Amino acid sequence: MEKNIPNHVAIIMDGNGRWAKKRGLARSFGHMEGAKSLRKALEYFIEIGVKYLTVYAFSTENWNRSEDEVSTLMNLFLKYIKSERKNMMKNGIRFYVSGRKNNIPKNLSEEIDRLQEDTKTNNKITLNIAFNYGGRAEIIDAIKKMSNADIENLDENNFSQFLYNDFPDPDLVIRTSGEFRISNFLLWQIAYSEFYVTDTLWPDFDKTEIDKAIDSYNKRDRRFGGVKNV
Repeated sequence: MEKNIPNHVAIIMDGNGRWAKKRGLARSFGHMEGAKSLRKALEYFIEIGVKYLTVYAFSTENWNRSEDEVSTLMNLFLKYIKSERKNMMKNGIRFYVSGRKNNIPKNLSEEIDRLQEDTKTNNKITLNIAFNYGGRAEIIDAIKKMSNADIENLDENNFSQFLYNDFPDPDLVIRTSGEFRISNFLLWQIAYSEFYVTDTLWPDFDKTEIDKAIDSYNKRDRRFGGVKNV
C-alpha cells in the first residue's frame, strides 16, 4: 500500500550532547554529528517527497548555555551554511531561517541572508531552520507587527501572515531522545500536528528511524477536531 507522506515534517533534534557524553567526547562532537544527520535526513526526505522540513537548531533559551557551547553552535551553523551551499543549489533546496536576528554574529547573519536569497526559487524542498527561535517569542513578535492591522477582522488565517514565515503547518512533529515536551517549538503551528517521539538520539536518527516515524504517521486518524465519519 502506498504511504501517505506528510507535506511538512518538523523535528526537535534532541540528544547531541548525550550522544557525545556516552562516548566520552565533548558536546561539540555531538553537534557536529548532528549536522551530518541533518544532511542525511534532508536527502531522504527529498527522496520520499516531503516538501517542507523545519528543524529546531537553536532556541531563544539556548543562550543560557555556556559561552563555549554557544560559540561552537554559531560557528557550526556558519560552517554548515558555507559547506551546504553547493548541495542546496544542486538538489533544489530552498533555505530559510525562522527566528530573531538579534545577538547573531554579523558574519553569520550575512551568510544566512545570502543563502536565503540565492535559494529562494528552489522548489524541491524547503529547509526551514528554527534558529534563535522560540514559539512564544514568535507570537509576541507577530503581535508587534500588527500595529496597523485590522483587528476587527483578525482571524486564525490572517494572523499567520505576521509569523516568521507563511509555510503550511507541520503534519508531523518528530522529537528524538525520548523527551515528551514541546520545548517552546512552533506553538501556533502545531495545533493539529501528529507527534512521534523516539528514544533514538539525533546523531543516530537515520532512514530506518524516519521510516518508523512515517509508518506511525500513517496509522493516525487526522480529524482536526472533527468527528470521524462511520
